[in-house]
Amino acid sequence: MQVAIDCEKFGAEGITVHPRPDERHIRYQDVYDLKEIVTTEFNIEGNPTEKKFVELVLANKPTQVTLVPDALNAITSNAGWDTIAHRERLKDLVATFKSAGCRVSIFVDPIEAMVEGAAETGTDRIELYTESYAHNYSQNREAAIKDYVSAAKVAERVGLGVNAGHDLSLENLRYFKQNIPNLLEVSIGHALICDALYFGLENTIQLYLRELE
Repeated sequence: MQVAIDCEKFGAEGITVHPRPDERHIRYQDVYDLKEIVTTEFNIEGNPTEKKFVELVLANKPTQVTLVPDALNAITSNAGWDTIAHRERLKDLVATFKSAGCRVSIFVDPIEAMVEGAAETGTDRIELYTESYAHNYSQNREAAIKDYVSAAKVAERVGLGVNAGHDLSLENLRYFKQNIPNLLEVSIGHALICDALYFGLENTIQLYLRELE
């Protein structure tokens, strides 16, 4: 709880949590506790096929809910939604969460058809899964960003806001932001905490904010 308070105090503009059935990332009770103290945007992400996740979101009514298709045996998120195959299910979920007053974002790979499919669900935003960008950045950053630029342009055309997350860091964040001018939000956890071990939490958050200027 204190870290969330401090992150906001040091300039973070939102707190993201990813509750899973095994409670490996965060405990369900933590979500209720954080809801009471977070003063910036509160984003709950997770797999909405889990009934308990849906109940958790509806009970806490965060600013935003991000729908992520992570499997039970996955260590972390490793793919975006097939928004075409799952369109009807996603449509129902989006409507449920929006009726509760939540902004909705759908986690997608940087594939134009998946962005267009997301638009048909009624979602407000997409979150671009940036693992491939981060993985390929050091080899060829122009090639690494290409699909993301295309996906972001489609999102803008169909009226979707663009978020991004997964393996973004001080090394690759500025270039991503420069090439995705309609980027609204990034969720960064692992790299930020690792950097904070060396630079301190306050300094690290300021470093990340500078990369987004």
